[in-house]
Amino acid sequence: MAPRSPVIIAVDGRSGAGKSTLALELATSLRAHRRVSLFHLEDVYTGWDGLAAGRERYVAEVLESLHWGEDARWTSWDWVHDTDGERRTTAAADIVLVEGVGAGCREARRYLDAVVWVEVEDTARRRRALARDGDTFAPHWDRWAAQETAWLEADPVPSAADVLVFNPADGSAPADALRALAQLPGLQQALRPEIQAAATPALLSRRLAVPRLASAPDLFERLCPGDHAVLLDSSNAALPGTTRNRFSILADDGGSAAWRIEHRDGTTEITTGCAVTRLGGPFFTWLDRNWGPARLEAPSGYEAGFALGWLGWLGYELGRESGGVPNASSPTPDAALLHPGRAVVLDHLRSEAWLLALAAPDAHSWLEATARLIGSATGSVAVPGAEASDAAAGASDAAAGGSPPSFAPADSRTGYLAKIRSAQQEITEGNSYEVCLTTVLRADVPATAGAGAGFDPWTAYQCLRASSPAPFAHYIRWAGTIVASSSPERFLSIDAAGLLRAEPIKGTRPRSTDPAEDAELARDLATAAKDRAENIMIVDLLRNDLSRFTDPATLRVPRLCAVESYATVHQLVSTIEARLLPDASRSEAVAAAFPPGSMTGAPKISTMAILDRLEQGRPRGVYSGAAGYFSHTGAADLAVVIRTLVAQHGTPPGSGNAGTRADEQGAGWSLSLGLGGAITSDSDPATEWDEVATKSRGVLRALGTSFDDGGPAAGRCPLSV
Repeated sequence: MAPRSPVIIAVDGRSGAGKSTLALELATSLRAHRRVSLFHLEDVYTGWDGLAAGRERYVAEVLESLHWGEDARWTSWDWVHDTDGERRTTAAADIVLVEGVGAGCREARRYLDAVVWVEVEDTARRRRALARDGDTFAPHWDRWAAQETAWLEADPVPSAADVLVFNPADGSAPADALRALAQLPGLQQALRPEIQAAATPALLSRRLAVPRLASAPDLFERLCPGDHAVLLDSSNAALPGTTRNRFSILADDGGSAAWRIEHRDGTTEITTGCAVTRLGGPFFTWLDRNWGPARLEAPSGYEAGFALGWLGWLGYELGRESGGVPNASSPTPDAALLHPGRAVVLDHLRSEAWLLALAAPDAHSWLEATARLIGSATGSVAVPGAEASDAAAGASDAAAGGSPPSFAPADSRTGYLAKIRSAQQEITEGNSYEVCLTTVLRADVPATAGAGAGFDPWTAYQCLRASSPAPFAHYIRWAGTIVASSSPERFLSIDAAGLLRAEPIKGTRPRSTDPAEDAELARDLATAAKDRAENIMIVDLLRNDLSRFTDPATLRVPRLCAVESYATVHQLVSTIEARLLPDASRSEAVAAAFPPGSMTGAPKISTMAILDRLEQGRPRGVYSGAAGYFSHTGAADLAVVIRTLVAQHGTPPGSGNAGTRADEQGAGWSLSLGLGGAITSDSDPATEWDEVATKSRGVLRALGTSFDDGGPAAGRCPLSV
């Protein structure tokens, strides 16, 4: 029987990064369940000018043998006499850690199962290295550093590494690095004991009855200060007759059990403390490995679907992985999900707060402190109405720093109407039945004194939820990107028992302050043939999407073209339900329905190609995607991202990654508001333009500006150009 090859993990980084300590700590942890060998490259460098020769010896004498499951016999370097030293052996153990500058070099990577790159700021590296080996290393630091620089310019190992560790030298790096390594598919078998130990943590909970429960934003502001935080806010839960969403969820990246993921252009990055894991491949493949069958049981008496899991957004461009053709890269991540170690869930129906936490060293202290804070932060929940609208109008000045931002359209009125006619031509030619065309409004808010100075997205969101309450409102803070939404539309929910529900919205009328006129607008929407046709086409599309993973006998439409009324609009809403097949993948069911059909049109794939062309490859980003949660119970609830302001700090739209948090640098904000509507053969282009204006009102009113056909003006939206 041929010997089994060991799993070989390289720990690389520049001098002084803390590679040796990290590798030693990892080896100690790993030895609890298997045999582990440790090899240091400094034992084969051929002197102070021998980085290149040392790498060659490492590959030829160490990795070649280990790769075949044989013990490695290699020649060490005698640093005292500056010559070859004794022959040594590294055993082909179950796992071999190879550590040192060059451990992950290009020539070595074909033998390696994982590469860890340890990163530390240059000044700190030098200080650490010289503090450890000062007398020996100091005279040679510059010449050795020059070799490292030359090598990395030709072989950028950090960009090829599977795991990046930003080593704070506070003792956290080994545990974080091990959690990061456990995310790699190729190490699942080798690290099975560690993965199983972490797979089913205990869920701690506390139920609080709070007769005068403070509002979700008030508690979020107090409880969730982290750079990455999510508020899923049932902001209309206090309105009479509201039943679609009675829960709000608050969480951030605080605590030792939190981690997060970002997915961009086919690469997923998973951040666990100071370590980042990189994975190639589709996002929904990652989701399928990490979410589906129930991993935690909800507490007794708890009726919300979320019992910890993942919270965040899926961007429209993620549709390319579901068969769609959005070709542009988004300035925001294609997916951004936070896995909090703790969360607060508010039950607005029962006036209760549930505190949830994964068992961790800091869990009990968080439960105690949070219970005290919620108990002291009591207050009446505001019922949105005329008073709230008046308050929002005044508060919008604060959101915009005293002067509302001035938005500019990506498409002029003339240009947008021409695109509508082009979409209708595609329909006439049989390439689509319905085209959900979109545009975007943009504004840049400078950091310097003057118009728009001091814009605060959190204040803007509070104005938005007061003036346009909605069942699926959400506020997501993701470093330098803010998503502030008053979405009324559910994309897809899956309960723990496997019931899928989609609730698409198609058909819109503005609200009127005159009750009789308002009622007539609602009646007109309910009976309008064009709007009903738009809605029914999306219902058919979603019935097809859901049927791929559900029992056909359970597929039904319990609600068709019902009118729902919100603060600024009446909407036509339908409900489609079906039950998952017993062995169906939940993540694949979500992927099959993504992006939301109400934001693409039908048939979906060919229409997305038309949209990509008509929208000139402009990325939609978060807008038109979905936001919500994937729970450890197997449940999920995702809203369509519409009526949403996206604010990026220090990063103009389309320029790449968002920057740091707003309070960490002096740059301004770039704001975007996506808008659109469904185009059919019967659409009147001018009326469709008016519908875009109607849909803009909630967000623009919260910012103190409006959709204005009178041309550019301060605080106005120049959309009639």
